[in-house]
Amino acid sequence: MRLDTSGLQVLSREECLRLLSSVPIGRIVFTDRALPAVQPVNFRLVGESIVIRTSSGSKLAAATRRSVVAFEADDLDPALRTGWSVTAVGHARAVTDPAELTRLNALPLVPWAPGDHDHYIVVEAEQVSGRRLTGRPIATAV
Repeated sequence: MRLDTSGLQVLSREECLRLLSSVPIGRIVFTDRALPAVQPVNFRLVGESIVIRTSSGSKLAAATRRSVVAFEADDLDPALRTGWSVTAVGHARAVTDPAELTRLNALPLVPWAPGDHDHYIVVEAEQVSGRRLTGRPIATAV
């Protein structure tokens, strides 16, 4: 087990992808009018690609076309002080190929937000990193 300088367990790429596939919600980080923006999204991991379904007129759809984005998902337990966090960085692309759209429409990816969600964004996970917090005793005041 490899630890980083903060004492967190460094996760392998394979473990990061396995953990990403275990949760339904993550956060995508993109640029909106030259400023960083973060938006929670539900997603599916398909191979090593993060698939997000949104509306074609959304800020997210406009801001992620052919740009580099970051994606983060985690599962934390504040009471036990345990959990993990995984970050993926890669190019985002809008899906326009009819065959790929048909395949993505068959995914169990149902938007949580109201409205039309006929637009798919795929983020290729080019760089993936993750950390696990294994917990430590809570210090008590004397």
